[in-house]
Amino acid sequence: MTHDCTFLTDLDLADDQISFGTARREAHATDWGTDEDDGIAPDAVVWPESTADVSAVLAAAQDHDVPVTPYAAGTSLEGNPVPVEAGISLDVTRMDAVLDVRPDSFQVDVQPGLLGAEVNEAVSKHGLYFPPLPSSGDISTVGGLIANDASGMKTVKYGEIGDWILELEVVRPDGEVMTLGSKAAKTSSGYNLKDLVIGSEGTLGVVTRATLELTGRPEQIRGGRAIFESLDDASEAIFDAVRSGVDVATIELIDTLSARISNNHLGTDLPDAPMVFVEFHANHSIENEIDFCRSIFADHDVERFEIADDEQEMTALWEARKELAEAIDPFEPDLEQLTPGDVTVPIEQYPTMVQYIKDLADEYDLLIPTFGHAGDGNIHYAILVDRDDPDSVARGKEAYTRVVEQAIEYGGTSTGEHGIGVGKRAYMVDEHGEATVETMRAVKRAFDPNGILNPGKIFPEDVD
Repeated sequence: MTHDCTFLTDLDLADDQISFGTARREAHATDWGTDEDDGIAPDAVVWPESTADVSAVLAAAQDHDVPVTPYAAGTSLEGNPVPVEAGISLDVTRMDAVLDVRPDSFQVDVQPGLLGAEVNEAVSKHGLYFPPLPSSGDISTVGGLIANDASGMKTVKYGEIGDWILELEVVRPDGEVMTLGSKAAKTSSGYNLKDLVIGSEGTLGVVTRATLELTGRPEQIRGGRAIFESLDDASEAIFDAVRSGVDVATIELIDTLSARISNNHLGTDLPDAPMVFVEFHANHSIENEIDFCRSIFADHDVERFEIADDEQEMTALWEARKELAEAIDPFEPDLEQLTPGDVTVPIEQYPTMVQYIKDLADEYDLLIPTFGHAGDGNIHYAILVDRDDPDSVARGKEAYTRVVEQAIEYGGTSTGEHGIGVGKRAYMVDEHGEATVETMRAVKRAFDPNGILNPGKIFPEDVD
C-alpha cells in the first residue's frame, strides 16, 4: 500500500530533510534483523532536526492518515523500525545533540539520535558515566535504546536503560508535545506515562529529548575469565554466585560450541570449553568480591580462574566473548543464523534453560551456540541453518519457537532486550494473557486513536 506524502513539501522543512528517492527509501526498508526481500520501503523519508519538526510531521501525517515509523540507527533485530505499511520513515539521526550536562545533579539531557557511546564521551570529563549502556551502545542511538528499554552486560548490577531515565519529551501522534517524568530523583505525581513510553518501540510517541541519570565512575574495575569442564558446572556456578550475592557488574557465559567458534575466528588455542566472564566494579575492597566469586566457582569445579591485573590484560581475557557475535556467521560458510535468539528466565531456571537449548540442538541436529548475560538470566542463542535446505530451515524455526515457549513456561519472557517488533508478536498472548494484551491495545488507542504510529508492531495483529 502506498501513500501520497507530497504534503510534506508544504511543511517548514528544508529540501534536504525530505526524500522521495528510491535509494533513500530502500535504505529505510530494513534493519539488522530484516532481510531485504522482507522489507517494505516507505513512501518518503524525513529527517527532523528539532522537536518542532517532529511535531509538524506527525500532525500533518495524522491529518492525511499516513503511517509514520520512527527510525534511527537501524540496528534492531526484530523489525522494530521497519515500515509494514509504507508511509513516512521518520529518521531522527540528525537530532544528535548533547543539550546540557549537569554534573552536580548527575544528569545529562540528550536528543534521541545521539549514539549511546557518545553520552559517556560527553560526561566522562566530569568523572561520570551512564552505567546501563549495553555494548551495542556504540552503534545504537539513545532513542532506540529507550524504545526497546535496552539492557546488556552490566544489567546484573545496574539494571536496564529505563531504570536511568528521569524525564522524556515526547511528541504524540497528533503532534502535541508532552513532558513525562521529572528531573527530580523521584515522583509520585500522576500516572507514570514515562515508563509506558519506555519500551513501547515507537508505537505511542516519538522521544525528542531524554534526561538521563548518571553516576560516578568506579575507582576499581577488575575482570577476567573462568573455564569449566562442563556447561552444567558453568551455569550452576553463575546461579550460585548471583544467589549468594556476589557483587558482579558483569557475568557472561559462552558454551563449548561458542568457545570453539571464537577460537576459530580469533586463531586462539583456548580449550573448547564453557567459559564465564566476570567484571567487578568497586570503590574499595574489590579483592574481597573477587575472592568471594573465586570460592563459589571452586565449589563448581572451575578448572581455571584468571583475573587481569590491568585493562589491557582484561581486554585480552574477554576477547572470546566480545568477538563472538562477529565470529558466528563465518564459522560454517554454508549455514546462516535465523533471527538471533533472546530469551530471559528467572535466575533459578537459568541452568535448566541452557541445558534445554542444548538438548534441542541434539534433537533437531542443529548447531546452536548459546551465550549471554547470565547474571540476569538472559540467554542469547544462534540457530544455524542451511537456507537452501527447506528441512533445515523448518527444523530451525521449530526449535526457535520451542525455546521461546519454554522460556515463557518457566516464567520468563520471549525477549530480554531485542523487543517484540514484528518477529515476536505471536508470543504476546502466551506471555501476558489476552486481558493484558487487550489492555495494552487500549493504551495504544488512547495515545494513537488513528493508529498511524509504527503500525503492525508488538500486537499479534494490527490495532483497530
